Amino acid sequence: MDATPARSAPQGATAGRAVWSRDFALFFTARAVARLGDTMLPVALAAGLLQHGYGAGAVGLAMAATAAAFAGLVVFGGVLADRFSTRRLMIGADLVRLGTQALAAALFFSGHVVLWQICAIGFVNGVAGAVFQPGVASTVPRLSSDVQGANGAIRVAESAAQLAGPAVAGLLVGFASPGGVFAAHATTYALSALCLLLLRLPPPASGSRAVSGRGSRAFRADLVQGWREFCARRWLWSVIAVWCVYMIAVWGPTVPLVAAEVVQEHGARAYGLVNSALGAGTVVGGLLALRLRPRRMLRAGALALVGFAAFPASVGAGLDVPVMAAGAAVAGAGMSFWGVMWATSVQTQVPPDVLNRIHAYDVAGSLAMMPVGQALAGPAASALGADHVLLVAGATSFAVCAALLLIPAVRGLVRVDTRTAPTAGTVTGTATGTPGPARPAAAEPSRTRER
Repeated sequence: MDATPARSAPQGATAGRAVWSRDFALFFTARAVARLGDTMLPVALAAGLLQHGYGAGAVGLAMAATAAAFAGLVVFGGVLADRFSTRRLMIGADLVRLGTQALAAALFFSGHVVLWQICAIGFVNGVAGAVFQPGVASTVPRLSSDVQGANGAIRVAESAAQLAGPAVAGLLVGFASPGGVFAAHATTYALSALCLLLLRLPPPASGSRAVSGRGSRAFRADLVQGWREFCARRWLWSVIAVWCVYMIAVWGPTVPLVAAEVVQEHGARAYGLVNSALGAGTVVGGLLALRLRPRRMLRAGALALVGFAAFPASVGAGLDVPVMAAGAAVAGAGMSFWGVMWATSVQTQVPPDVLNRIHAYDVAGSLAMMPVGQALAGPAASALGADHVLLVAGATSFAVCAALLLIPAVRGLVRVDTRTAPTAGTVTGTATGTPGPARPAAAEPSRTRER
């Protein structure tokens, strides 16, 4: 996998000191508790709306309101994050979601639940998420000089939270009510905002707030500049293009069809076991990303992503539950390792003045095709059979990884910190996939802090 243990590299010997600090610990905690709350929400929505006489379609509509707002507006959130203080934007977004989830808790506690109100709350949450998410990309390299280690640690925390969240939500629904889950979710946003409020960020790199001015015309100019910077990096847009296929043919159908197949054939308890194995695998993948330091990160990530094929293929082949759980664990590890390699590549190869906008385009492009894949899963299963669709998803997963490895700009991208870095802010070989900018200078220790 073109990877060496961290201990064999000089950088890896100091990885612990490079990652962990008071400020990174605060950001780490903020991400972990927010993820815990987010994984509790589907349980709360399903239990709460079903208790008040709504069906599964209403649950899907409430979730779709959040997803649509997020996917549609995250690109604009990227422009805001490059123009203003990312920390303040993230705190504001958390406070907005604290208020909306507290309102949802009050509605469910009172028993006066109206679907349009829940959808409106979900839409506002999606808008707040679109403002929050782009700033995550630029915050990580400003807090840690070991960007990969920081991403690996955050991935482990988020994966552990994803494992615990549904279980905690189930307990709260059982012992309290769905309103209690919404109240707990609001609390996670309060804790996240508090951690971010206590955070002291180093100043952004010189020129990283170099926006084109004020007003709607300047805003559009920044949006266009972000798109041009995105298109100028072949390795970046190539991965997003391939990922659209992945979302339609692999991830989109896998999630609903695996749930349906496993529950119908083996029961809900077996599906819980398989899902837990998937989550445990993501933790393992994050730990591996902390340990391994591949020189060509996207090549290593694409090789690890091959393991995801084991998840839909094992279910589609009708294998026993332990085998399906093992396949899910391998899939989770591969997906998690790829995620860290990808996030680190974006954060270290892209200059800080456009990083938030490019991350926003990355997020929007990655998520755009997922609902399409989910929508096509049902008709495809009716026409071909769910097992055949899952087998095709497994085969397509192999094809997607092969496509990534066949793109010279992707497989040849060299990590920034394994070579002599160019002057910060310069971009070399952006159209050919050769390494781009140096690690943002803002990641270095500084006495000046952004409050």
